[in-house]
Amino acid sequence: MSGVVKVKLLFFAKARELVHVSDTELELPNGHYSQKNILSIILERYPVLCPIQENVILAINEEYMDRAQSIQLKEGDQLAVIPPLSGG
Repeated sequence: MSGVVKVKLLFFAKARELVHVSDTELELPNGHYSQKNILSIILERYPVLCPIQENVILAINEEYMDRAQSIQLKEGDQLAVIPPLSGG
């Protein structure tokens, strides 16, 4: 078993505007991750997201990730970065 998993990282709305891509691949060491761990890794790679970090929601395979949840990512999982949305 590989020590690294590749996941698809998706950006929506303001996050997509800030990073200038809608999706990319992210390689992570095998292991369990909390939402805080994952967000820290994303912010390290995309520091332009720092201004919205307090309001970002993460979703794994189209399910919102709970802040207290710990997950083990699998090869091919989709990780979405969803910023606050405004209505109108």
